[in-house]
Formats: sequence, structure tokens, C-alpha cells
Amino acid sequence: MRKVFIFTVSFLSIFLITGCFGKNKNDVIGNFKKEVNKMNSYYITGDLKIYNNEDNYTYDVEVSYKKDDNFRVSLKNKTNDHEQIILKNKEGVYILTPSLNKSFKFQSEWPYNNSQSYLLQTILTDIENEDDPKVETEGDYRIVKTKVMYSNNTELKNQKIYFDKEGTLKKVEVLDKEGKVRIDMKFGEIKKNAKFDEEYFNLNTNMSMKNDQAIEESTKELSDVLYPMYIPQDTYLASEDKVKTTSGERIILTFKGENPFTLVEETAAVSDELEVINVSGEPEMLSDVFGSVSDNYISWISNGVEYYASSTSLDEEELLQVARSVTTQALEK
Repeated sequence: MRKVFIFTVSFLSIFLITGCFGKNKNDVIGNFKKEVNKMNSYYITGDLKIYNNEDNYTYDVEVSYKKDDNFRVSLKNKTNDHEQIILKNKEGVYILTPSLNKSFKFQSEWPYNNSQSYLLQTILTDIENEDDPKVETEGDYRIVKTKVMYSNNTELKNQKIYFDKEGTLKKVEVLDKEGKVRIDMKFGEIKKNAKFDEEYFNLNTNMSMKNDQAIEESTKELSDVLYPMYIPQDTYLASEDKVKTTSGERIILTFKGENPFTLVEETAAVSDELEVINVSGEPEMLSDVFGSVSDNYISWISNGVEYYASSTSLDEEELLQVARSVTTQALEK
């Protein structure tokens, strides 16, 4: 029988992080710190936009938290309804891809090892890491400015955290070194002390629900080859090979030159039973999905295709630039 999980929120526990607008920065920062630290749980909805060069990605976001480090973050792409879930419980950190009946397990310090624009704890950590955080008034907003820490994307430098005149958290903007917005998280509901079903943060429960998303049938052919639009200097596409696999097709793109690397694309197979794959490295947001990043190797799944990028010459950040630039546009060989 298919498992069902729900969460309930009592009327009295619906909560907006509020406080006095105040006359100085200690009011808005102090109230936010006080409220976050006393929460035993919360539930958040919002809209996330990620800007990657000419490409924009938009997501419906749901964030659930329960004390003792239970997190569930759902990101549903508004363009294709593809959903990924990041789940953290006492057993580890998982990236769930319900449409393929697969999950990837990490032994990771996520979410505390980087800034996260949709989690209250990491937003507060960024504020507390500032010796003297800047607070400005802009219209009806008080804006707290801090630095950010995205270890695999040093282009991201700062963030602006928006509170309304009542002290309610409304928006987080993450900026690059040129001051351009690269991540925009708008908060909808923030509910304090949400009540979650006992199995809410359980891996099997989340995978069995599949969030009402039907498992996609695996494709046997790769209709399009996706090429990276970022290629390191003095590097070129040397070969493109297609081979048959037991589940479909695989394309191997080999780049040679001063900074060689390999990009593999292959049809993703749907598992008949729940498959838990142990991976090394860390979960990382690429362009439109979460992937796995480890030494000299990046893997991710998007639209029924599995991707692998590897190099012994490129450092992790530059290999991530390659992965984030994979697009349907034609590449001049």
C-alpha cells in the first residue's frame, strides 16, 4: 500500500517573523536571531530564481525543518515540473529524484557548509559572521547586507536580506562581484512550529509518495546532444562518440588541449525498486538541478539524462563552470 504523509499546522502556530521596525540595525537583526533560535520547526513556501548568464531558472520552493537537523527542501522547476528533493535526517543527506526512483546519499555537512538562501539558520549564520553587518532602509524595507560563502562558486560575493517594516523576512538576493543578482529567493509563508507526521523526513516515505509525480518512462535514445558553452582556454572538442548501452545510448564528448576534460551524457533508466546510491563529495546546485561534486568529477540528472563531467587538469570550480554551462545551443567545433 502506498504510504501517505501529511503535516498539520495549528491555527495558532502560523507565524511570521515579526518585530519592531526599530531605529537601528540591532532591532531587525536581534529580533530575527531571537525568533530563529527559539524555533523547534518551521515550514516555508517561496519562489526561487537562479540567473545563469542568459538562462533563468524558476522554482516553487517548499522548506521543512524540525529540530535535531531534519531538513526537507523541495525545488520544483516551473518550466517542466521536474522536482528534486534534498533530505537530511539522522542517516545522512540525500538528493531524491522521484521520477527515476533513485536517491543519492552523501555523508555531508549540508546545509551548514555553505550559504543557503532559503534556510533561516544559514541566513542567520551569514549575519552573525559579519563583524559589523550593514543595515539600510529602502522604502518599506530594512535591508541587511552580508558576505556569502559558496565554496564552489566564488563569483557569488554578497547578499541583501529584506525585512518589511514589521520585521518579516521577505526576500534574499545573492549578488556576484559586479553587483548583479544571481539568486533571488522570495518568501511566501513562514510557519513556526509546524507539526509533521512521524515519517515526514523518512527516505522511503518521501520516495513512495513521489509527490504525485508519475515516474517517467526512460527514453532509449538521446535526441539532442548538449554542449558546454564554457570551454577553458586553448581547449577544443576533439571527438564525439555514441555507443549503445543496456538502457539506451551514451554520448562521450572528449575535449583536448591545455585543459582537457570529458563530458558523458546517457539515457537515465528508471529503477524498478528504490535505488540508494552512495556517493562521495557534496551536493551542489548547478544550473537547473542539484548534482554531486567530488574531486575531478561532477554528476547530475536532468530531463531523463545522466551527465558526468571529469578532468584531471581542471580544478573543481572551473569544472563546475563547464557543468553549469551545458546547454542545447550549437557548439562550433
